[in-house]
Parts: sequence; C-alpha cells; structure tokens
Amino acid sequence: MTYTAYILDYLEQQTPGDPIYTEKIAGDMAAAFNLSGKKAAAAVAVAVKRLMDGGKVPELRCHQKGIYFRTLITPFGEMGINKEKLIADKYLLPDKGYETGLRLLHHMGLTTQMPSEYLLATNAARDCIRHDEKLGVSICPPKVTVNVENKAYLQTLDALELLEKAPVDAEDPYELLAGHIRSKGLKYETLLYFADRYYNRKTILQLAHTAGKGLCLRPI
Repeated sequence: MTYTAYILDYLEQQTPGDPIYTEKIAGDMAAAFNLSGKKAAAAVAVAVKRLMDGGKVPELRCHQKGIYFRTLITPFGEMGINKEKLIADKYLLPDKGYETGLRLLHHMGLTTQMPSEYLLATNAARDCIRHDEKLGVSICPPKVTVNVENKAYLQTLDALELLEKAPVDAEDPYELLAGHIRSKGLKYETLLYFADRYYNRKTILQLAHTAGKGLCLRPI
C-alpha cells in the first residue's frame, strides 16, 4: 500500500465533522511503515495536498494548518467542524482539564442563570485567564496539575469556591453538592486534603457545610 492510499483509507473512515489531525496520521503512519516522525509528517503533508488538489476526497476541508475534517451537505449548507471535539482535544482530553466557572454551577443546578463565558481549567493554560477567540472558550490554570485521579475533586472544590461569588439561587445548594459528591463516589477526606493544600479557608468551610448535609443524607 502506498502512503497516499493509506491516508485515503484513513480519511474515508473518519466521521464527518470530527477533527482530523495530520500529526496523528503521521504518528500512525510512522508505526505502520516504520518511518521516522519527520519523514512520516512530510509524507502526510504531500499526500493530503495531493488528495485535495486531485479531488479524491471532495468532502475534505481544511480548518487550519494541520487540522482537517470531512463535511456533509445539509439543508442548512455545509456541515462545519465539530468545535466541541476541538475544544476537548485541545484542553480536556485525556484528563488534562475540566469545565469550571459559572457554567459549571448552572449544570450542577446551583444557579438558573446560564453565563455566556465557557471557562475551562486546563493544564494547557499558564498564568492567567485568557480567551481562545477561535474556539470561543476561556481557559485558566487549575490549582494543581489535573490528572485522572484528581479531576473530579478539583472540579467539585472549584464549585464550592465559587458559591459566595456566584448568583446561586438553588433552595439548598449544600444538599445539591452533597448529592453530586455522592453520585461521583468522591471521598470527603480526599476533598479535604485538596482543599487544605490548594484552596482557601472559605472553601474548607463550604466543604464542611456540604459534609454535614452529606452525613444527614446517609441512610441509617
């Protein structure tokens, strides 16, 4: 199989709208053909250009350098790239970030207001909040590097930290948070560990109020 045939087969298997990364194709192709990373990347660049110029994949579109997608014609025009997947790939997966801010509180049922800002705590952020204009999200650094073990704990503590700053209108926010902690299978001792190391005293107090509700909700 030629490099071009390999890439054509790869492209035809992709779901319309999903981001296609030439970096990933190059990595797969380097393994399949026993190539160096540099040679595979060059081969992918040449092959993708050849396929697009020759109309071999007429539905293939370039989103930006290194990122392509297959489109579909819908009653409303051409389907665009799936931005939610772009956001997830860039800032959230695998276990390198999570949603935070007021939208998180809305999704948890703590406020009925739906803020316009979509804020993500992600390892990809450095020193402060910044806005990604292309993807329409804001990113901020987490309290500590996010991983699969601490992600749900940090997200929950972020919600607790925001309680006093947000327009919370839930009847009993602590009961809601206690239910969230229970449904996620989180441990209060681990929450307290992270709260004590990375959050302020008010967050620890909010956790104490929530723990009280959690104990009340336990079956006797």
